[in-house]
Amino acid sequence: MAPPAPRDRADGDDHLVLLDVTGMRCGGCVSAVERRLQDQPGVTAACVNLVTGTATVAIAATTDPTNLAAALTAAGFPSQVRSPEDPDPLPETPGSATGDRDGRWSQLAFAAALLLVSGVGHLDHFGLTIAPWLGTIGFHFAAATLAIAGPGRELLWDGLVGLGRRISTMNSLIALGTLSAYGASVVALLVPEWGWDCFFDEPVMLLGFILLGRTLEARARRRARSAFEALLALKPTRARAIADGRQLPPNLTFQEISIDRVGPGQWLLVLPGDKIPVDGEVSAGQTTVDESLLTGESMPVPKGPGDRVAAGTLNQGGAIALRAERVGRDTELARIVRMVEAAQGRKAPIQKLADRVAGQFTYGVMAIAALTFAFWSTLGGRWFPQVLTHDTATHLGHLGMDAMVAAGAAGMEPAASAIAPIPWLAALGEPLMAGMANGTPSPILLGLKLAIAVLVVACPCALGLATPTALLVGSSLGAERGLLLRGGDVLEQIERIDTIAFDKTGTLTTGRPTLTDCIPLADTWDEANILALAAAVETGTRHPLADAIATAARDRTLTLPEAKDFQTEAGSGVWATIDGAIVRVGRETWLATCGVEIPEDLGDRIVPLATVGKTVVAVARDQQLLGLIAAADPLKPDAAIAIATLKNQGLRVHLLTGDRPETATAIAQALGLDPETAIQARATPADKAAAIAQWQANRQHVAMVGDGTNDAPALARAHVGIAMGAGTDVAVETAGIVLTHGRPSAVAEALDLGRATFAKIRQNLAWAMAYNLIGIPLAAGLALPSFGVSLSPAIAAALMAFSSVSVVTNSLLLRLWTPKIGQIHRSTTD
Repeated sequence: MAPPAPRDRADGDDHLVLLDVTGMRCGGCVSAVERRLQDQPGVTAACVNLVTGTATVAIAATTDPTNLAAALTAAGFPSQVRSPEDPDPLPETPGSATGDRDGRWSQLAFAAALLLVSGVGHLDHFGLTIAPWLGTIGFHFAAATLAIAGPGRELLWDGLVGLGRRISTMNSLIALGTLSAYGASVVALLVPEWGWDCFFDEPVMLLGFILLGRTLEARARRRARSAFEALLALKPTRARAIADGRQLPPNLTFQEISIDRVGPGQWLLVLPGDKIPVDGEVSAGQTTVDESLLTGESMPVPKGPGDRVAAGTLNQGGAIALRAERVGRDTELARIVRMVEAAQGRKAPIQKLADRVAGQFTYGVMAIAALTFAFWSTLGGRWFPQVLTHDTATHLGHLGMDAMVAAGAAGMEPAASAIAPIPWLAALGEPLMAGMANGTPSPILLGLKLAIAVLVVACPCALGLATPTALLVGSSLGAERGLLLRGGDVLEQIERIDTIAFDKTGTLTTGRPTLTDCIPLADTWDEANILALAAAVETGTRHPLADAIATAARDRTLTLPEAKDFQTEAGSGVWATIDGAIVRVGRETWLATCGVEIPEDLGDRIVPLATVGKTVVAVARDQQLLGLIAAADPLKPDAAIAIATLKNQGLRVHLLTGDRPETATAIAQALGLDPETAIQARATPADKAAAIAQWQANRQHVAMVGDGTNDAPALARAHVGIAMGAGTDVAVETAGIVLTHGRPSAVAEALDLGRATFAKIRQNLAWAMAYNLIGIPLAAGLALPSFGVSLSPAIAAALMAFSSVSVVTNSLLLRLWTPKIGQIHRSTTD
């Protein structure tokens, strides 16, 4: 599922809801939550994110989302619905995490203290005695009991409850491993005749390493969220209301109000150093505004009357008055945050596979642990008797420096000084003591240790974190630079892009054309009349050329006739009814299909204008051609550099435009493109989509860059659609990447960031897979017969913790990414 935003409507009768879900620890939890949601009536799709703790769910209109939250809560994942009626679309920066961090650190400190004291108790084996009681079995039993009942209680209980609910997670594996080690040690303590080792240090060290890893992982996760939280921190909370903003109020008097009370049309005062509270238009005053955290542009932007400003940007220069236009969830900042948040719910296909693996992972590990115990406690000891010698057993890496081995070496009963033997347990265990003559350890104990190591070393958490951590860092980093990546599925497509097509107007050009020519072609019709008719028709559409015609008519103070019944022919032109006649403005070829009489020499008038890069449209009234209008739309300053960068990366670059071939050729030459092979002129929206389909049929992976409604079919057809942020809502919602500031050079930056992010995802998944593929066999004793090497439960716990921390840390390295466009720019300008 690829949700556009948590509160937006989905296709058909379904709509999307966002749930905040707690209690998820690993990829197994993610899979369990998704399965539980998909089993609920009325749910058509569900996508869960481990890092952000959210679930995006598509449900039928008749489904109550609170029932979904209740079902997850009952399954052990406390959840709540993020209300669509909430007037504030921006979630607060998590503050409740402070208490959770304090609790986690206190648990870690307690476990570390027990770990330290437990280790100190074994210094006597090296001739160092601090306190004799620290080396007793009773003390180590007490330390293990405290570790389980104290810092490990919540973790172990969660794992056991999950097993009871048939939801197996990483906590379930930890609980089985820890309690198995503790239980076996208690049995050895109560029945010393069995000759089992007491390894109470294992639960202590296992929990200590687990809690250390969880703490470091949580810290790394918070750092991964830091860029996203920086966006949330842009959200203003207060505004300064004034009665009339057409001029600055005397003495800059104002009334401070909550941002929730600001509505469209309200006058506001913004002082130097204030965050601009809403999207609006400056009505009085002059200033400069820092838009860097919103658009990635480092230089402050001058603003004056008539200029638009965005919520969350910083007023640096002087006091200004503005009229609010978009407030609350309708602001540009709110839209960006929703896009970044929604991106976390769109998974790459490779991550969907990893989630499916993680969903069955814990059951597979438990099966392997059971087989490990069964083999080494029966056949393994017979086939490989050398592994049961004391010397070989030390290769298990038993960090506890087993006190019972030392006691046995001294000719003592292993636990005689700690607790009296229990006769009925001793009798019950006589069959288990077979084969333990001459101090040989029990094969049952060896099998138990290896089975515990298998349970503990396995790490579904690394699989679950591989994609969401990298995606969160990458998408948040992109948002800082004005590059909005819409999800993991987009990243996987970016990796394969080899062809990129550009729209012209508003994408490579400024999108602010100016009228240069108005040529009458009919008697009794002059420039003013033709321009007034065209401006009246263009009021019914949104397009840069329409804005240029309207601006020219306004500058000449022309009176526009009343127009009605507006119609738009995407990519061709517009028409409306004026005084009972149909007036059309558009391509001359389109006018001809509408029955307008086109002179044979019209091309001779158009070509000289088009060859210098001007866009030319014709104006007709019913079947009479009235004249031509030409406008010049200059290229954006970085357009040529952007094309050069993409070509330098080995991409095929094309230009798809509705302009005449002569205009397209002039633009292509200015951009360094081959007019013969790289441009397609007179392209309608359907033509653009068809061109992309043709390239795709030739096994090319295509990205399309556009900004208008007429680009939406091509954006949707391409493997990756890239929309300029200043474009229409249709284009922005269709695209997989949105460039908030509209720089063509940002296209190369976005593709480069997408590749870097997906590379991190692949690295994380490769590490997580390799770790488990190597760690589990090693823990199961695969190398024990030949090399005498295996893993103790404590070492296995340390490796498991390290695997999760390494995945998150690797994702954080993405923060070091820098765009390559600067290198290209310098080499081009030198």
